[in-house]
Amino acid sequence: MAEAFDMGLVQRGARNRRTPYYEATQKYGPQGFTVYNHMYFPIRFDSFEQEFDTLLNAVTLWDVAVERCLEISGPDGLRFAQLLTPRDLSACAVGQAKYVLICDSDGGIINDPVLTRMDETTFWFALASSDALLFARGLKNAYPDLDVTIREADVAPLQVQGPRSKDLMVKLLGEGILDLRYYFWRHAEIAGVPVVITRTGWTSEVGYEVYTTDTSRGNEVYEAIMDAGEEFGIRPTGPSDIRRIEGAIFNWGADMTYENDPIEMGLDRLVDWDTVSDDACISMAALKRIRDAGVARRIVGVEIDGDPFPALNYVKWPVSAGGEVVGQVTSAIYSPRLEKNIGFAWVPTEIAGHDTELDVDSEWGERRAVIVPMPFVDPQKQIPLS
Repeated sequence: MAEAFDMGLVQRGARNRRTPYYEATQKYGPQGFTVYNHMYFPIRFDSFEQEFDTLLNAVTLWDVAVERCLEISGPDGLRFAQLLTPRDLSACAVGQAKYVLICDSDGGIINDPVLTRMDETTFWFALASSDALLFARGLKNAYPDLDVTIREADVAPLQVQGPRSKDLMVKLLGEGILDLRYYFWRHAEIAGVPVVITRTGWTSEVGYEVYTTDTSRGNEVYEAIMDAGEEFGIRPTGPSDIRRIEGAIFNWGADMTYENDPIEMGLDRLVDWDTVSDDACISMAALKRIRDAGVARRIVGVEIDGDPFPALNYVKWPVSAGGEVVGQVTSAIYSPRLEKNIGFAWVPTEIAGHDTELDVDSEWGERRAVIVPMPFVDPQKQIPLS
């Protein structure tokens, strides 16, 4: 068994919470933590390359209980949830999930969660690290007549990802789990503990998420998955930035913030222009104005030359064209599969076309870059659907 991480290296205090899987993860030697949504988040158990290899060839278990679930419920739960997102929630059935954007009245992206519709009036938003819960509670003050409850649901997600994830879930839950469609969910039990299983993930690989709903027994669920997965080569991991960048998955806070809107992100497919009215969603009127006016910048995929980057970038890098700084690289890493440095960059719309050459002032020296199509791998997203 690996050596436990020395938590003395991390600032301690009760305001930063441990996930329900904390004791279980300690058995496998986490090599670092960060704080995410005010919780300790194990970010790595092995090298980036080894975790990437396991994700591509076996099965990984990733503690993402830090993705706290904003729960909207009550008689007016649907109406209030729709205020938050320009995606039409009436088209989301009970038992279904959708990737959505929470947007402000100026069109800025507050968060980009996976939403699950738990019943007719109850919705979970699995949040990236931000204050979206406070945003929702503040918004409620503008709609005092709505009968709605806003809270953090006491649930804790895990991600089971990779090509052997289906074998593992069949072993745990039986052949019936194979009927669960992409972006749908169902109730189940693992080790006698109630869970919600979804066919979702943040990896661009086939996989599942397991939401433990009795969080006092989180360690039992974690260990049951690890035990069942041993024959399939399971390993605990942190987030695979290599794979998510290959798959053009953006990271809120790094690649986008509330200063960015869905149109310039290329995520306007998540805006239901014809079925969500301006009155139904607080961002819709602004998004229509932005769409009609056009955007001045875009986020693009880039390949960056030179030696392999030794890690994910720690800061955002200036990007220049024609000797003038025009934008920044937000995420960049070396892909062993592609044998290239790849990443995302913000640039002016007029130079956002493919094959445009750029200069990048990276932490590891000056580099040349070229704009390329995204995703870098599996452009039709067939792998997670498989």
